[in-house]
Amino acid sequence: MSVSSVIKSIQDIMRKDAGVDGDAQRLGQMSWLLFLKIFDAQEEDLELELDNYRAPIPEQFLWRNWASDAEGITGDELLDFVNDELFEKLKNLTAPIDKNPRGFVVREAFSDAFNYMKNGTLLRQVINKLNEVDFGDSKERHLFGDIYEQILRDLQSAGNAGEFYTPRAVTRFIIDRLDPKLGEQVFDPACGTGGFLACSVDHIKDNYVKTGSDHQTLQTQIHGVEKKQLPHLLCTTNMMLHGIEVPVQVKHGNTLNKPLSSWDSTFDVIATNPPFGGTEEDGIEKNFPSDMQTRETADLFLQLIIEVLKDGGRAAVVLPDGTLFGEGVKTKIKKMLTEECNLHTIIRLPNGVFAPYTGIKTNILFFTKGTPTKNIWFYEHPYPEGVKNYNKTKPMRFEEFKTENEWWGNEQDGFASRTESEQAWQVSIDDIIARNFNLDIKNPHVGEQINHDPQELLGQYASQQQDIQQLRDQLKGILADALSTGAK
Repeated sequence: MSVSSVIKSIQDIMRKDAGVDGDAQRLGQMSWLLFLKIFDAQEEDLELELDNYRAPIPEQFLWRNWASDAEGITGDELLDFVNDELFEKLKNLTAPIDKNPRGFVVREAFSDAFNYMKNGTLLRQVINKLNEVDFGDSKERHLFGDIYEQILRDLQSAGNAGEFYTPRAVTRFIIDRLDPKLGEQVFDPACGTGGFLACSVDHIKDNYVKTGSDHQTLQTQIHGVEKKQLPHLLCTTNMMLHGIEVPVQVKHGNTLNKPLSSWDSTFDVIATNPPFGGTEEDGIEKNFPSDMQTRETADLFLQLIIEVLKDGGRAAVVLPDGTLFGEGVKTKIKKMLTEECNLHTIIRLPNGVFAPYTGIKTNILFFTKGTPTKNIWFYEHPYPEGVKNYNKTKPMRFEEFKTENEWWGNEQDGFASRTESEQAWQVSIDDIIARNFNLDIKNPHVGEQINHDPQELLGQYASQQQDIQQLRDQLKGILADALSTGAK
């Protein structure tokens, strides 16, 4: 039986349970069960490898001891065990990060998790279905990675405060261009379910890990923070599936929650798609310099990234068009970005990349800290032939970035090999300054395009309304004349 049909069967069983209400709860329920099953598969590996192995949580809560026997506890007995013992103990586990890091990961994963199911017999059926998948088997584990992404796509609620799943093609392209190497500290400050981090792990493993000690180095170089409980739990599970045995560096919290000046850790590589369109709660902006304060989440993240990037560190950030043309604090942030970093490339993505979550047009900004920007290359990513828009069934594909990859060149020689084309053009920093740091620069090789700038659209709308009003007045005049003439 395939993993996908197992997942579908589980969703069907959960629909019968009165306690599970809607997709988000189904995903939440499945997530802690998956986490415990995968955690136990990993513990079994560690038990074989380590001479001084000790279980990081009380043994009765390991999956094998309460869940793996198909004829094991069920009904009310199972429900009582899960609600009164398992959750109670795991949420309150004494597990210092330095003495028991694996236990710490479990406690963090369960901190805000919840058992929604109210029927113990149905819960047993779900558990038995999960037991049909062997997460110890590398083939099934790899297959699960694909299914796992499918679950996220299917169940993630659309565009919640600007948070959505980054398409795999975009994630792969970004990590491929940033090329994180063994030992470089990689960070995603808004890591969601861990797409950029998982892709970084795979990239480093495939290109740079040769020995056991290399593998140990990889374990300590991946860092992420996620604000919401469910994506954090999914990210932790995702990391374990990708071979990060103890994902203690994936933290549950709000990255923006501490003063910018208090950050002492810096990173070599940052890849992220911060939430945009959302606003932060009161007080968060006070963590930023007084002239750079804003409640707009993406603007705060951009400031944070510039701050925590090492000299020579590389970053790629997905941002909406609004950041490119926005003024006020946005202008100050773009000025700081171009003064402190070499913003060398902006990839302009077409509409629909993030369908169905949002229709907002997005861009990928690539920059390196330490030298100011002299020129910015823009590259407008075209739709592939025959495609007018992306959608759920026809998403963007990694192969589409082949032209960008061939054009890319080398940062060491200032991208000397890059040439202008129908898709690519270069703008000097002097022109950017003259435009007051408006980076929403249209492709000069293409004729008139549809503009999505809300200020301009509102302006156009107002002048159209004026024209319409004038036409109405003229018509009224003509009609009035015609009627008065007819009455004579």
